Amino acid sequence: DLVYGGATIRRSEDQSLESRAQQNIEGKRAIGKLASELVQDAEMIFIDCGTTCFEMRHYLKAKRGLTIILNSTLLATELGENNDFSIIVLGGNYRHDRMDAIGPLAVNAIDQLRGYIAFIGVDGLDMEFGLSASDIQTAHLYQHVMKNARESILLADRTKFLAPSLYRIGDIENVSR
Repeated sequence: DLVYGGATIRRSEDQSLESRAQQNIEGKRAIGKLASELVQDAEMIFIDCGTTCFEMRHYLKAKRGLTIILNSTLLATELGENNDFSIIVLGGNYRHDRMDAIGPLAVNAIDQLRGYIAFIGVDGLDMEFGLSASDIQTAHLYQHVMKNARESILLADRTKFLAPSLYRIGDIENVSR
Protein backbone atom coordinates (compact mmCIF):
# COMPACT_ATOMS: atom_id res chain seq x y z
CA ASP A 1 0.00 0.00 0.00
CA LEU A 2 1.18 3.50 -0.73
CA VAL A 3 1.05 5.98 2.12
CA TYR A 4 2.14 9.60 2.41
CA GLY A 5 5.93 9.56 2.55
CA GLY A 6 6.46 5.87 1.76
CA ALA A 7 4.92 2.44 1.52
CA THR A 8 3.76 -0.19 3.97
CA ILE A 9 3.30 -3.93 3.79
CA ARG A 10 -0.33 -4.94 4.09
CA ARG A 11 -0.86 -7.42 6.90
CA SER A 12 -3.55 -10.02 6.60
CA GLU A 13 -6.72 -8.71 8.21
CA ASP A 14 -8.26 -12.18 8.53
CA GLN A 15 -7.45 -13.32 12.06
CA SER A 16 -10.17 -15.98 12.11
CA LEU A 17 -9.42 -19.41 13.51
CA GLU A 18 -10.03 -20.98 10.11
CA SER A 19 -7.58 -18.65 8.36
CA ARG A 20 -4.85 -19.02 10.99
CA ALA A 21 -5.24 -22.81 11.09
CA GLN A 22 -4.10 -23.04 7.46
CA GLN A 23 -0.78 -21.28 8.06
CA ASN A 24 2.28 -23.55 8.61
CA ILE A 25 0.11 -26.55 9.46
CA GLU A 26 3.00 -29.07 9.42
CA GLY A 27 4.97 -27.07 11.96
CA LYS A 28 1.92 -26.64 14.20
CA ARG A 29 1.18 -30.37 14.15
CA ALA A 30 4.77 -31.23 15.10
CA ILE A 31 4.72 -28.70 17.94
CA GLY A 32 1.34 -29.97 19.15
CA LYS A 33 2.66 -33.54 19.29
CA LEU A 34 5.80 -32.53 21.20
CA ALA A 35 3.80 -30.41 23.64
CA SER A 36 1.33 -33.22 24.36
CA GLU A 37 4.25 -35.49 25.27
CA LEU A 38 4.94 -33.15 28.20
CA VAL A 39 1.49 -33.89 29.66
CA GLN A 40 1.19 -36.71 32.19
CA ASP A 41 -1.99 -38.58 33.09
CA ALA A 42 -4.05 -36.81 35.80
CA GLU A 43 -2.33 -33.46 35.03
CA MET A 44 -4.06 -30.07 35.31
CA ILE A 45 -3.38 -27.98 32.20
CA PHE A 46 -4.48 -24.77 30.51
CA ILE A 47 -4.51 -24.81 26.72
CA ASP A 48 -4.91 -21.51 24.92
CA CYS A 49 -7.27 -20.98 22.00
CA GLY A 50 -4.59 -20.66 19.31
CA THR A 51 -4.18 -22.92 16.33
CA THR A 52 -0.82 -24.34 17.42
CA CYS A 53 -2.18 -25.38 20.82
CA PHE A 54 -5.27 -26.75 19.06
CA GLU A 55 -3.04 -29.36 17.41
CA MET A 56 -2.42 -30.93 20.85
CA ARG A 57 -5.96 -32.34 20.78
CA HIS A 58 -5.07 -35.38 18.66
CA TYR A 59 -2.48 -36.60 21.13
CA LEU A 60 -4.18 -35.65 24.39
CA LYS A 61 -7.06 -38.01 23.69
CA ALA A 62 -4.80 -40.93 24.72
CA LYS A 63 -4.21 -39.39 28.17
CA ARG A 64 -6.25 -40.27 31.27
CA GLY A 65 -7.74 -38.18 34.04
CA LEU A 66 -6.78 -34.74 32.74
CA THR A 67 -8.26 -31.52 34.06
CA ILE A 68 -8.18 -29.12 31.12
CA ILE A 69 -8.82 -25.39 31.44
CA LEU A 70 -9.84 -23.71 28.18
CA ASN A 71 -11.15 -20.51 26.70
CA SER A 72 -11.69 -22.20 23.30
CA THR A 73 -15.21 -23.45 22.69
CA LEU A 74 -14.00 -25.50 19.72
CA LEU A 75 -11.35 -27.26 21.80
CA ALA A 76 -13.87 -27.83 24.60
CA THR A 77 -16.14 -29.58 22.10
CA GLU A 78 -13.27 -31.70 20.73
CA LEU A 79 -11.85 -32.75 24.10
CA GLY A 80 -15.19 -32.88 25.91
CA GLU A 81 -16.02 -36.11 24.07
CA ASN A 82 -13.58 -37.88 26.42
CA ASN A 83 -15.59 -38.72 29.56
CA ASP A 84 -12.35 -39.22 31.48
CA PHE A 85 -11.45 -35.51 31.21
CA SER A 86 -12.64 -32.73 33.46
CA ILE A 87 -13.12 -29.67 31.23
CA ILE A 88 -13.22 -26.17 32.72
CA VAL A 89 -14.32 -23.54 30.20
CA LEU A 90 -13.58 -19.93 31.11
CA GLY A 91 -16.56 -17.66 30.59
CA GLY A 92 -16.46 -14.26 29.01
CA ASN A 93 -17.16 -12.40 25.80
CA TYR A 94 -17.54 -14.90 22.98
CA ARG A 95 -15.73 -14.16 19.70
CA HIS A 96 -17.32 -16.17 16.91
CA ASP A 97 -14.43 -15.73 14.45
CA ARG A 98 -11.95 -17.17 16.98
CA MET A 99 -14.38 -19.44 18.83
CA ASP A 100 -13.07 -18.30 22.20
CA ALA A 101 -14.07 -16.39 25.33
CA ILE A 102 -12.11 -13.39 26.62
CA GLY A 103 -12.58 -10.31 28.75
CA PRO A 104 -13.01 -9.56 32.47
CA LEU A 105 -15.10 -12.66 33.20
CA ALA A 106 -12.43 -14.95 31.73
CA VAL A 107 -9.70 -13.12 33.69
CA ASN A 108 -11.73 -13.38 36.92
CA ALA A 109 -12.21 -17.11 36.34
CA ILE A 110 -8.52 -17.85 35.70
CA ASP A 111 -7.59 -15.84 38.78
CA GLN A 112 -9.48 -18.44 40.86
CA LEU A 113 -7.27 -21.28 39.60
CA ARG A 114 -3.70 -22.39 40.42
CA GLY A 115 -1.43 -25.39 40.05
CA TYR A 116 -1.84 -25.97 36.32
CA ILE A 117 0.67 -26.08 33.49
CA ALA A 118 -0.13 -23.45 30.85
CA PHE A 119 0.37 -24.15 27.15
CA ILE A 120 0.48 -20.74 25.49
CA GLY A 121 0.72 -19.72 21.85
CA VAL A 122 1.54 -16.21 20.73
CA ASP A 123 0.99 -13.99 17.71
CA GLY A 124 4.49 -12.54 17.94
CA LEU A 125 7.78 -13.20 19.65
CA ASP A 126 10.72 -10.88 20.12
CA MET A 127 13.74 -11.35 22.37
CA GLU A 128 13.44 -7.81 23.78
CA PHE A 129 9.65 -7.20 23.69
CA GLY A 130 8.82 -10.76 24.68
CA LEU A 131 5.59 -12.62 23.99
CA SER A 132 2.84 -10.67 22.26
CA ALA A 133 -0.73 -10.93 21.02
CA SER A 134 -2.59 -9.14 18.24
CA ASP A 135 -5.38 -7.93 20.56
CA ILE A 136 -5.34 -6.43 24.02
CA GLN A 137 -7.95 -8.73 25.58
CA THR A 138 -6.07 -11.89 24.67
CA ALA A 139 -2.81 -10.39 25.96
CA HIS A 140 -4.47 -9.44 29.24
CA LEU A 141 -5.97 -12.89 29.76
CA TYR A 142 -2.69 -14.67 29.00
CA GLN A 143 -0.82 -12.39 31.42
CA HIS A 144 -3.07 -13.76 34.15
CA VAL A 145 -2.83 -17.34 32.86
CA MET A 146 0.97 -17.20 33.06
CA LYS A 147 0.99 -15.45 36.44
CA ASN A 148 -1.22 -18.16 37.99
CA ALA A 149 0.39 -21.18 36.30
CA ARG A 150 2.82 -23.52 37.99
CA GLU A 151 4.72 -23.64 34.70
CA SER A 152 4.27 -21.96 31.29
CA ILE A 153 5.19 -23.69 28.06
CA LEU A 154 5.39 -21.67 24.86
CA LEU A 155 4.15 -23.19 21.60
CA ALA A 156 5.36 -21.08 18.67
CA ASP A 157 6.48 -21.85 15.14
CA ARG A 158 9.19 -19.95 13.27
CA THR A 159 6.72 -17.44 11.77
CA LYS A 160 6.19 -15.85 15.20
CA PHE A 161 9.76 -14.51 15.17
CA LEU A 162 9.13 -12.43 12.06
CA ALA A 163 7.42 -9.55 13.86
CA PRO A 164 6.17 -8.90 17.37
CA SER A 165 2.47 -8.15 17.74
CA LEU A 166 1.23 -4.94 19.29
CA TYR A 167 0.20 -6.10 22.78
CA ARG A 168 2.75 -7.49 25.21
CA ILE A 169 1.92 -10.64 27.18
CA GLY A 170 5.17 -11.01 29.10
CA ASP A 171 8.88 -11.74 29.16
CA ILE A 172 10.42 -14.79 27.54
CA GLU A 173 12.06 -15.44 30.93
CA ASN A 174 8.59 -16.29 32.31
CA VAL A 175 8.41 -19.31 29.99
CA SER A 176 9.66 -22.64 31.36
CA ARG A 177 10.03 -24.36 28.01
